[in-house]
Amino acid sequence: MTLDQTGALPRLADRSPQITGTEIAASLVPPSQFERASFDNYRPDHDYPSQADAVSTLKLFVKSWEPQRPAGLFSRNRKKVAAMKPGVYLDGGFGVGKTHLLAALWHEAPGPKYFGTFIEYTALVGALGYAGAVDLLRGSTLICIDEFELDDPGDTMMMTRMLGELVASGTRIAATSNTPPNALGEGRFAASDFLREIQSLSANFETLRIDGLDYRRRDTTGNAITVEPAEYTRVLQALAARGETATSDSFDDLIAHLATVHPSRYIKIIDGVDVIGLDGVHVLHDQMAALRLVAFIDRVYDAEIPIVQTGIPLNDIFDDDMLGGGYRKKYLRSVSRMIALTAGELPPHDG
Repeated sequence: MTLDQTGALPRLADRSPQITGTEIAASLVPPSQFERASFDNYRPDHDYPSQADAVSTLKLFVKSWEPQRPAGLFSRNRKKVAAMKPGVYLDGGFGVGKTHLLAALWHEAPGPKYFGTFIEYTALVGALGYAGAVDLLRGSTLICIDEFELDDPGDTMMMTRMLGELVASGTRIAATSNTPPNALGEGRFAASDFLREIQSLSANFETLRIDGLDYRRRDTTGNAITVEPAEYTRVLQALAARGETATSDSFDDLIAHLATVHPSRYIKIIDGVDVIGLDGVHVLHDQMAALRLVAFIDRVYDAEIPIVQTGIPLNDIFDDDMLGGGYRKKYLRSVSRMIALTAGELPPHDG
């Protein structure tokens, strides 16, 4: 039961967790939804051959960890493996399976290995210091970076320097990225931006372009599901009554609270939560608030926590200026995730 003594549900806005470097390092594994991701259970869209091609190339990349056999001296595979660069960059729109493939690669690699978002790696540097983070990651076989942030020059330079040191010591790198400011359009590929921003490290990356449609939009109606206030209360109370940890926050309270917590700690805010309730969702006009919400939704999506909401559909919260600006692709990716998060089955009415 998650109700307090007054019968009220707990609020995310009351959580202000801390996170240590050790905890961050321990969490650098694929999200739970990708804990069984493999090349075999990735379902390439046959209308986009680049998806199957990416799988083939990544399987070849895996062979770089296999012992070299003298008998294979003249084989074609040996030549291809020797020619592969120490880094791969998965370049494609959102919802085409980049994270699945990144996780599948991670599962195939021998340890030690790490998997995390750009924000998690920068948080690790913040907790351990640059030298401490490099010492921790040095010697790893593979580092996977999902959603490499291209919109913070300082952090991008820091990560490029760190990855350069790790590549020089034998570590292989695999990455995806978001889209930098002023790069418009959800279908736009970011490879040239990524390679330009990482500068001297770019020669170490082989780009794998992955075309396709957003699978979340293929599987949803295109709108987040909203409920009336009375239904909102009934659903959350029913979930709490059957032992699930349900939270309930006003939309404004959660948005205000996110401004007080570093994004690296958002994962701790939702720790142990089964369902999130958001009451009174409305359009956002503050871009910083919107970007914080995007980062929060990313963590909620990774944790596969459904959302019950009232107010306007979550997919309508970004105003026209935001959707027409430099972060358009980031907002649209978040929209597709929020649609998926609100599409869960609600508890039936009693009787």
